[in-house]
Amino acid sequence: MKKVIVFALGIVAMVSQVNAQKIKGSETVLPITQKAAEVFMKSNANSRITVTGGGSGVGIAALIEGTTDIAQASRKMKFDERQKVQEGGNTLKEVIIAYDAMAIIVNPANKVSNLTREQLEGIFTGKIKNWKEVGGEDLKIIPYARETSSGTYEFFKESVLKNKNYMSGIMSMPANGAIIQSVGQTKGAIAYVGLAYVNKSVKDLHVSYNGGKTFVEPSYANAKNKTYPIVRPLFYYYLAKSESKVKPYINFILSPAGQKIVDEVGYVDLK
Repeated sequence: MKKVIVFALGIVAMVSQVNAQKIKGSETVLPITQKAAEVFMKSNANSRITVTGGGSGVGIAALIEGTTDIAQASRKMKFDERQKVQEGGNTLKEVIIAYDAMAIIVNPANKVSNLTREQLEGIFTGKIKNWKEVGGEDLKIIPYARETSSGTYEFFKESVLKNKNYMSGIMSMPANGAIIQSVGQTKGAIAYVGLAYVNKSVKDLHVSYNGGKTFVEPSYANAKNKTYPIVRPLFYYYLAKSESKVKPYINFILSPAGQKIVDEVGYVDLK
């Protein structure tokens, strides 16, 4: 009987040494975190990292509520969110882990290959309703957006729409994968996704931010050399009180091995 008790106590001691962490938030950052966490856990046997999406706003809310250790976000934290962290008596830590080129995508059957920022603004605010208005065929434009809790939704509104409101009744999607599928199946569709999500079922457009003088393709190289205009940082947020718990993983994502994963997944490293 004594042997059983000693053995049980040993198991408890082992379990208590496991460093369990939760990372939640941005669907854009999700592929990086999933791969990085998997590699990190292989070389850190006592670490258990649970990774979920839901959108930047969801991850940040979970961090404020204390239900996640790291919030992954494709936008900067808002003033009111930062205030809530302070009101909770906590200090916020912000880390840029990668960069992303936001791709504008259409159905492969669409003949349009180039759009200016002003044309994109017109499409997503509802002023431009037919592809023939931007050099395409006589076909209704069907824009898709991310849901309002998404950092991608916020960034697109800020960078492309210059903070104008999306058209009323625009179809919103909960994740990048759902948007890719919808655009691939809908001839008149247009949407935006993180570069890593682009595949052969959709066509990415060349974009101009200088009134149509130059149109640039969304690519790793063009994001890296900053010629593609719709590029944004990707963030991890955590609380200072959790630093000792999350720091080994944060250090890993910022290391050459972690940044190699960023590149492999399809995003832009910090170098």
